[in-house]
Amino acid sequence: MKWAVVLCALVAISECNVKISLIKGKTARETLMEKGLWEEVSKKFPYNPMAKFVQQNGDEGMTNDADMAYYGVISIGTPPQSFKVIFDTGSSNLWVPSVYCSSPACQNHAKFNPSQSSTFKWTNTPLSIQYGTGSMTGRLVYDTVTVGGLAVNQQLFGISETEATFMSYMAADGILGLAYPSLAASGATPVFDNMVTQGLVSQNLFSVYLSSNSAEGSVVSFGEIESSYYTGQITWIPLTSETYWQVKMDSVTINGNVVACSGGCQAIIDTGTSQIVGPTSDIANMNAWVGTTSNPDGQNSVNCNNLANTPEITFTLNGNAFTLPATAYTSQSYYGCATGFGNGGTDQLWILGDVFIRHYYTIFDRAGNYIGLALAA
Repeated sequence: MKWAVVLCALVAISECNVKISLIKGKTARETLMEKGLWEEVSKKFPYNPMAKFVQQNGDEGMTNDADMAYYGVISIGTPPQSFKVIFDTGSSNLWVPSVYCSSPACQNHAKFNPSQSSTFKWTNTPLSIQYGTGSMTGRLVYDTVTVGGLAVNQQLFGISETEATFMSYMAADGILGLAYPSLAASGATPVFDNMVTQGLVSQNLFSVYLSSNSAEGSVVSFGEIESSYYTGQITWIPLTSETYWQVKMDSVTINGNVVACSGGCQAIIDTGTSQIVGPTSDIANMNAWVGTTSNPDGQNSVNCNNLANTPEITFTLNGNAFTLPATAYTSQSYYGCATGFGNGGTDQLWILGDVFIRHYYTIFDRAGNYIGLALAA
């Protein structure tokens, strides 16, 4: 790490830190609803938000999230081929579709063509990513991956040969994982770890700002904390596991009453999950306290005109309270306003996804193994 900082000192700092603009695009749910297909597809491919956190035989776990909206553009190869990817702190591998994939999901996405890159190298290592409703299979390969103008040399990544059908409804082409190396399938070094090793960033951290309403303005910043994206002080929370970005959650309260996570639980901060996900009974209790009703979309709705009187929800992490107003944990659709809470089944693990991160600027500190949270500007 020391030599990486020295290298950055020899060049302009702007060349050692990079800010990637994220696009807030249309979600798969919105696209399917517009086509009148949501009910049919959601029954055929039920959402299992905990699937990505269950490792099977060393394979990476992922899931199909119908509400994922944020993606950024990277390029791979020489000359560069561009791909839209989800920057996912809940996984560790980079993968994109390839010209060798004949699955329906590959036909409406950008596909990497190895024969068009002079820096490409094959390996004999297969890659398998388990989804909640299927899988992606392919092969690990090497090439130059460029993120915001920073060229990561000899990056090991996956190219797909088959993909789960639900991916055809997603805006993003692939995934760029930002969790710890221990989660990476087949021992592939994650992109951010190579950024650090190759001296491309001045600090061993990255940060995320997600805009609430605008299609633009969201960013992932590699190597720096940007003060313009938050107000007040940063609260630093130590990780309880250096695999996912996992922290201790003490409780979830509404109006001073513990409504979930009674006695404490574990929570993962995950940019690759759209909702706040918890055990079925806890999520049901939260929705009951908020006063929701079920809508035809299968979500829990609240009165859009009464959000000012809908209670705040407080998540206490390692003794620090982080409160979400109703405007932060609800979203508006054709059917009205719905809460952004997902059913995680019987698993006691929680996921604090984009619903939480939109309200709190989040810093992922690999050097100290901390999560930093500050109120988003």
